[in-house]
Amino acid sequence: MKFAYRFSGLLGTVYRRGNLSFTRDGSSLISPVGNRISVFDLKNNKCETFPLATRLNIVCVGLSPDGSLAILIDEEGAALLVSLVGKCVIHHFYFHKPVHSVSFSPDGKKFVITKDNVALMYHAPGKKREFNAFVLDKTYYGPYDETTCIDWTDDSKCFAVGSKDMSTWVFGAERWANLIYYSLGGHKDVIVACFFEENSLDLYTISQDAALCVWQCDTELDGLKPMPPKNAAREKDAAEDDEEFLEEPKGEEIHGKASPSEQETREKVKYSRVAKYFFNKEGDFNNLTCAAYHKETHLLVTGFASGIFHLHELPDFNLIHSLSISDQRIASVSINCTGDWIAFGCSGLGQLLVWEWQSESYVLKQQGHFNSMVSLAYSPDGQYIVTGGEDGKVSEAVLLRYQLKYRNFRTFTSPRPSQFSCLAVDSSGEIVSAGSQDSFEIFIWSMQSGRLLDVLSGHEGPISSLAFNPMKCVLASASWDKTVKLWDMLDSWRTKETFILNSDVLVVAFRPDGKELAVAALNGQITFWDHESAVQTGSIEGRHDLQMGRKELDKITAKQSAKGKSFTTLCYSADGQSILAGGLSKFVCIYNVKEQILMKKFEISCNFSLDAMEEYLDRRKMTEFGSMALIDGGAGDEDGVAIPLPGVKRGDMSYRHFKPEIRVTCLRFSPTGRSWAATTTEGLLIYSLDSGLIFDPFELDIDVTPSNIRKTLHQKEYTMAIVMAFKLNEKKLIQEVIEAVPSDEVDVVCSSLPDLYVEKVLEFLASAFEISCHLEFYLIWAHKLLMLHGQKLKTRSVKLLPVIQFLQKSIQRHFEDVSKLCEWNIYNIKYALAISQQRGMKRLAEEPSEDEEDLDSDSDYLMQEVHKNNSSS
Repeated sequence: MKFAYRFSGLLGTVYRRGNLSFTRDGSSLISPVGNRISVFDLKNNKCETFPLATRLNIVCVGLSPDGSLAILIDEEGAALLVSLVGKCVIHHFYFHKPVHSVSFSPDGKKFVITKDNVALMYHAPGKKREFNAFVLDKTYYGPYDETTCIDWTDDSKCFAVGSKDMSTWVFGAERWANLIYYSLGGHKDVIVACFFEENSLDLYTISQDAALCVWQCDTELDGLKPMPPKNAAREKDAAEDDEEFLEEPKGEEIHGKASPSEQETREKVKYSRVAKYFFNKEGDFNNLTCAAYHKETHLLVTGFASGIFHLHELPDFNLIHSLSISDQRIASVSINCTGDWIAFGCSGLGQLLVWEWQSESYVLKQQGHFNSMVSLAYSPDGQYIVTGGEDGKVSEAVLLRYQLKYRNFRTFTSPRPSQFSCLAVDSSGEIVSAGSQDSFEIFIWSMQSGRLLDVLSGHEGPISSLAFNPMKCVLASASWDKTVKLWDMLDSWRTKETFILNSDVLVVAFRPDGKELAVAALNGQITFWDHESAVQTGSIEGRHDLQMGRKELDKITAKQSAKGKSFTTLCYSADGQSILAGGLSKFVCIYNVKEQILMKKFEISCNFSLDAMEEYLDRRKMTEFGSMALIDGGAGDEDGVAIPLPGVKRGDMSYRHFKPEIRVTCLRFSPTGRSWAATTTEGLLIYSLDSGLIFDPFELDIDVTPSNIRKTLHQKEYTMAIVMAFKLNEKKLIQEVIEAVPSDEVDVVCSSLPDLYVEKVLEFLASAFEISCHLEFYLIWAHKLLMLHGQKLKTRSVKLLPVIQFLQKSIQRHFEDVSKLCEWNIYNIKYALAISQQRGMKRLAEEPSEDEEDLDSDSDYLMQEVHKNNSSS
């Protein structure tokens, strides 16, 4: 088995915190999910998580105007410059302090970030290679408290910055003679957002107490006058002398004054407040949390802590909509370029919505588990994944298309109150079993009737895990009483075998062929059993492979802490040759069962915003009174109290900030063997086989070269060319050879293929169906291979099951897509026939003309062809 699995997607979690951003075309939405970003293609109903990550949770995302670059900034101010085209990291940078917002200028030449009480303007990275992609241009001072938001004028001449000191500052991106800085007041709370009007210096400022101020400027953008140059040579020499002693260019500093003198304001730009509006006139809500403004349509969207959002038309402040999406705080709002779609993010529920305000309909409405996921299961064809979480919800992650509707059709109850700890369903789907944590019993129900069939007793401790044998009527149960029991379904659920272990048993799993049982215990061991003969066939000491991290409040090292840890979830691979194991660790281990060795460890997260990620103690966070993690600073900008002083009445006084601990709660292999999934603290992680170029030859000899393969193909020795291509095992070359075989020769080639290569051709066909447009051609190949070699393949059915399921999944997806297309074509043709018949009836001709007869015959022919295409599909 090849271990070329790589991270391919993050599902089940759609939004955590940070600002939402639409792409340049307005059809895709970028959402920060922990320390990664996910891109939702709203037109094609697809989602992709980029294979890159920051060290901590992402709080700021800035997109370049051309849509090719993005700046991702985490909680401590570490930034990544990312290519959205190549989906890779271009540059790393550290701002040394937490950053509150980032914004590119509309011309793409500069970008501004806000941290502490300053705004820093950098030269934007160009398309050429640079040693330092971030070059500081200017530093702007003025606010007395932390800066919160940024907005640019349309021509990139000026930008505005809001602050927690209730002021808004307008700065010139260049030194204009009549505008270097300007300070605006008028608010009684923190500035949440500020927006320039289209092609104007007029400004809107919005504060947290739900107040909107409208500011009018006495100067147009064209009226800004450039600063006359003076002593340019002297300033340049002085700057060069200063930079000799600096690690990096410091840039120009601009110091603003909140109350400049009359001489300093003479012949300068002036602002006047022309209106002030309040959102909470009736006192129904307050605490405005976010806002977005679309300049072309003059549409203002505001979100509140109560889950309500408003749509207003500016500058007249006309209310368009006032709706509620939840009872949780709206953390981020964004509008796409056309002004039709509005995106909302709720961090408390992990909710992401895209709303089309004109039709009042949802384009996207998704919510992940807001508590940890604890279980998952693949559908038999591998297209769907179902997850269950500690929030009591069951969610479906559809790998190919959006969500289906489900309803509860059966509820299973025990004769007396019990706390269920585990669940299992047999392979036929007829029997449901659940283990109890308090009564130490196992309950058996019928899926069809919902009737309780039996109650199994015998364990002397809580039931920790249940598993049905996929090939036989046997149930395995694990308990904290250090035993594993096998129950015979056909013999009145009699205890068939009892395995005694040295430690409490946490989880059991059967191999796909049902011939082996894997057991994980509290001492960190994984043991393998032949349940027919009740003999232990092997064991793996996995405690040292867990590699536990150190929690913030741990008083012992990570190495000592790992001694008491163990695996809590197991899963065999589809071919049964390997086993996945995970637990309270950031690593997932994959072992070779036969050799009983560790093959590879997958690091599921590098997010240090989670607990138990540090390997060593950070002494910078230790004081003489203990760890600084014991100090709860409150939630600040969220629902809690920024500084919990006596008498404070705002916010939730019971709110406490905590770090969720990294862990893996469930692992499952896809039935196709092409991927595996893990439910973790981060969400549902998908790892799939690497589709990149991997040189992995098979029975290669010196004569097998691309030129010899093409030469053999040119001589029409198709079978030999296919065998040689699979020996070299280059996917593009295999595709070239197979597609060169004439369709009428496929039957002959399939019959002459050696048995060893039939499986490899089937596996190639399954992967080719995913990307190729030659649907009928590959269907002919699959049909001929299965018809000619079906009997021989049955003898190796267990080994070939993942390949056959992968092939079935690919064909089923095409069948559904083509069926919908054909049904749509039939509907259109029927509609055209109905219209033509209505027009024909209006004609007063006694006999149909030749044209009408031709139209009827052509319509009948089209109908016959459509039906024929549907039947062939």
